[in-house]
Amino acid sequence: MTTAPPKVPQGAPVASDRLDERLQAREGLSGWVQSWIDRFRGGDLGLLPVIVGIVVIWTTFQILNPIFLSSANLVNLTLESVATGVIALGIVFVLLLGEIDLSVGSVSGLSAATVATLFVVKGFPAPVAIAASIGVGVVVGLIYTLMFNRFGVPSFVISLAGLLAFLGVQLWLLGEQGSINLPFDSGLVRFAQISFMPDAVSYVLVLVAVAAVFASGFYNAKARRDKGLSAPSTNGLLIKSGALLVGLGVATWYLNRDRGVGWMFVFFLVLIVISNYMLTRTKWGRSIFAVGGNAEAARRSGINVNRVYAWGFVVCSVLASVGGILAAARLGSATPATGTGDVNLNAIAAAVIGGTSLFGGRGSAWAALVGIIVITSITSGLTLLNLSSGYRFMVTGAVLLLAVALDSVARRSRASHGKG
Repeated sequence: MTTAPPKVPQGAPVASDRLDERLQAREGLSGWVQSWIDRFRGGDLGLLPVIVGIVVIWTTFQILNPIFLSSANLVNLTLESVATGVIALGIVFVLLLGEIDLSVGSVSGLSAATVATLFVVKGFPAPVAIAASIGVGVVVGLIYTLMFNRFGVPSFVISLAGLLAFLGVQLWLLGEQGSINLPFDSGLVRFAQISFMPDAVSYVLVLVAVAAVFASGFYNAKARRDKGLSAPSTNGLLIKSGALLVGLGVATWYLNRDRGVGWMFVFFLVLIVISNYMLTRTKWGRSIFAVGGNAEAARRSGINVNRVYAWGFVVCSVLASVGGILAAARLGSATPATGTGDVNLNAIAAAVIGGTSLFGGRGSAWAALVGIIVITSITSGLTLLNLSSGYRFMVTGAVLLLAVALDSVARRSRASHGKG
C-alpha cells in the first residue's frame, strides 16, 4: 500500500518559499547586522577584536598624554607604520598558506643595502637601483620555493637560514663604511619624508575610494540577485558607503590640519587594496586560501599547489624588499641596523595581531594595516610617556599572545559550530 503525499494547503509556503523568505529577511541593514552576529557566533571574528584594541590603546594613551591624538603625532604614526607594514603585508601571504618566513627583516635590510650601494656608490639611476633591489626579493622567493617544493625543507628552517645568510650579505655589501647615506634631495628620500598630498587631492581621493566601494558592492549585489541569491539592499549599501565617507573624510581633514596625508602612506594603502582584490576577487587568491585551509584537498581539486606556494614565497620576499627600500628612504640611509632588531618580529606580529591565522587559510590584506597601527601606536604612546623600549616589548608581546589566543578560541568555535 502506498501512502499518498500530504496535501499542501493552497497558499501555504513550500520549502523553497520559506528559504526565499529567510534570504530576503537577511537583506538590508538589519539583515547585515544579523549576518554579522551569526558569523561572530560561528567564530568569524574578523577585524572586530583588533579595532576594539585600537580604540582602547588610543583612549588610554590620550588620557595619559593629550599629545597622542594630535594631528602632528598621527601624521608621524602613519609614516612610521609604512615600511614595516609593507613587510607585514608580505607575511600575510605566507601565513595564509600555513607557512612562515622568519627572514623578512634580513631581506629588507639586504634590499636597502642593495639600493644604497647601486644608487650612491655605483652611481646607477634610482629606478634601476630600486628595480635591482626588488629583483633581490624575487631571487630570494625563488630560492625558498626550490628548497620547499623540490627538497621538502620546512619554511621555518629555510627562512631561519635565510635570516642569517642575508644579514651576512647585507654587512658585506655595506663594507667598511658601515652605512651609506642617501642624498636628501633625491626623489626616493623626498617621497618617504616630505611628500604629502595637497588637501584638495586628498578629499578627491576619498570620494573616489567611497564611490569605488559603492560601485563594487552594487555590482556584486546585482550579480547575486541575478543568480537568485540573497544580497544587501541598496539602502544598506548607501548607509555603509555614507559611514565610510564620513569616517575617511574626518580622518583626512584631521591629518590635513598638520602636514596631511603622506604619499608613502597612500602607496601602502594602494598595495593593500590591490592585495585585497587579488585575494578576494581572483582565482589566484582563492587558491591561496584553499591551499592554506587544506593543501591535500586543494591538490585533489586540481590546484597546482607547488605553484601557489611559489607565489606566496615570492610575493612575501618582494614586499620585504619594498619595505626595506622604504625604510632606507625614511631614515635617509642604509645601515647594518636596517631590517634588524625588532623589524622581523614586528612584521610577523602585525600580521597576526591584525587577524591573520597562524594555522593558515584565514586572514585579510587589511590585517597588515590594522596590525601595524596597533604596534606603531604602542611604540608612539610609550615614547611620549618617556618609557623605555622594554615596556614596548612587554606590551606588544601581551597583545600578540592575546591575538593568538583569540584565533585559537575562534578556531574551536568554528569547529564546534560546524559539527553542530
